[in-house]
Amino acid sequence: QVQLVESGGGLVQPGGSLRLSCAASGSIFRVPSMGWYRQVPGKQRELVADITSGGSTNYADSVKGRCTISRDNAKNTVYLQMNSLKPEDTAVYYCNAQVITRINYRLNEYWGQGTQVTVSS
Repeated sequence: QVQLVESGGGLVQPGGSLRLSCAASGSIFRVPSMGWYRQVPGKQRELVADITSGGSTNYADSVKGRCTISRDNAKNTVYLQMNSLKPEDTAVYYCNAQVITRINYRLNEYWGQGTQVTVSS
């Protein structure tokens, strides 16, 4: 129905930067919201940032001032620019999308497969 494909994770030194991308494809009518979550072993998945189709954004306090979320509505793609990365940012990052599909014209939630971000010297 709808697929989310993430890219951009990897290993970076403390203080470095990474840019994550996530593209949604499939039977999409509209994508009201897209976002990024992260999870470390033994902890709950937590919101990093999200953005509406109108451009309203929301950030976790832990990343405010260091991360910027943006999206290209025409491409149904969301980006997360992460700067001044810290070891505590190490996690699997998951893309999330709230999608109204052409299948049932209802709001459905989808997740990407996850991409590892490791911040270490």
